[in-house]
Order: sequence, then structure tokens, then C-alpha cells
Amino acid sequence: MRICIMRGKKTAGKTVGILWLHGGGYSLGAPEMAIMSFPRHLINNGNCVIVAPDYTLSTVKPYPAALDDAYTSLQWLKKNSKELGIECEKIVVGGESAGGGLTAALCIYARDKGETCIGLQMPLYPMLDDRVTETSKNNHAPVWNTKANKTAWRIYLGDSVMNNGVSPYAAPARETDYHGLPPAISFVGTAEPFYEETLIFFEQLHNAGIEAVLKEYAGAYHAFDMMAPYATISKDANRFLLEQYAAFTEKYIVD
Repeated sequence: MRICIMRGKKTAGKTVGILWLHGGGYSLGAPEMAIMSFPRHLINNGNCVIVAPDYTLSTVKPYPAALDDAYTSLQWLKKNSKELGIECEKIVVGGESAGGGLTAALCIYARDKGETCIGLQMPLYPMLDDRVTETSKNNHAPVWNTKANKTAWRIYLGDSVMNNGVSPYAAPARETDYHGLPPAISFVGTAEPFYEETLIFFEQLHNAGIEAVLKEYAGAYHAFDMMAPYATISKDANRFLLEQYAAFTEKYIVD
């Protein structure tokens, strides 16, 4: 599997290992998208090594191919941490959109397999629920809407989409036990399809005693930080996430 490795420009403090999973509705995208999303801020402001895998897209193979690749990447990062220059035992996992959904799924999957190396998750405006929610139905916002969402889930899950037997490893909103999952930070816009499922996910983490911080941006559409990176709202979102990342890594990642 092809991966991209990016290194932070700062040298202060211990080097943090980050697994970043790109967005694209599970069916599109590439690891190079990291230069458009939050990792570019981590590179410019942190001492880190970011591993971004070119996981299998659903147009090539449906679920669970992407999850299998994500877990393989996590194990590879963990095994090769010294060679990569990573100095912390705990790993950060993050991603935007479908990459955020894959982040949440990977954290659940790793917990259930007894893997404890993930110390923090950053599922940004994550794609979590194949079922219809109040904000994913009749949504005509820019970038990602109801039609795109239905199509992407259908490609990813096939005929099992919206069935009762869908695994939380495929659609993390199906999870019922949030205990033992890593702390989480994120932001989300109120105008986008994933708004409600993101709120519920973070509420469930909080109810399970997991430290989870989510900031909402009124009227913001999907991936607003990537589509309008120089807008005031995008700058605020990235500043918020950087501040939370610094605080959470100090608390949960750096030994």
C-alpha cells in the first residue's frame, strides 16, 4: 500500500505520530489531500510525523477494504515508529469527512481487538451514519448533500446500506458502547449533512466518560475549512483545533 509521510517543521518537544485518513466519501480522494486539510497546520506548527495511507477506495473494493487498510497502516506506524523518528508510544488518528468516519471506525475496531496504541482521535465533520438523520435528509448545502451522501454509502456498503445488521466498523454511529474509546476533538458546521450524527457521536463519548470537545460553526457547510481556507471562520476553526490538539497531546500522548 502506498503511503505519504510528512514531517512537522517544529522540533520542540517529543515527536508525535499521526495517522491521517483522507476524505472523499470513501470512494474518492488520495493521501495528498492532507496538504489541503488540517495536517498542513500540524506540519507548520508541530513536531510530528504524519502517515497518510492511500487506502482502498470503495469504487475498487467496498467495506471492509478501507478499514482493513487503515488498521494495517496503524500497525505499520506502530511497528516502525522508531525508524520514523516518533518518540511517543500513543498515536493520534484523524481524518476529515469519510476519513473522519474511518477514524472513528478504526478507534472502535482497535479497541475491540485489544489494541491500545491510539491516544487521541480527531474525526473532523465525520461521515458516521448510513441511515437518514434530520440534517442528512433534504440537504442541499454546497460540497456534500443528501444525493452525494446516499450514493457514497450505497457504493461503500452495497445492498446492506441502512439495514439493521450494518456493523459499527462500517458506520460508527451504529456503535452502542463508547467506553474505552480515545478522547476526541473536532469541529462541524451546522449546515452540513453530518451535523446531527457528529453531535450525537460526541455526546455519546461524553456520556461514556470520554473527554470529547466539539465546536459548532453556525451556517458552515461541509469541509468549509478546505473550500475557503482564508475565511475568518476557517481560520478560527483551525486555530481552535490546533489549541485543542496541543492541550490533548500534552495530556494523553506525550509521556
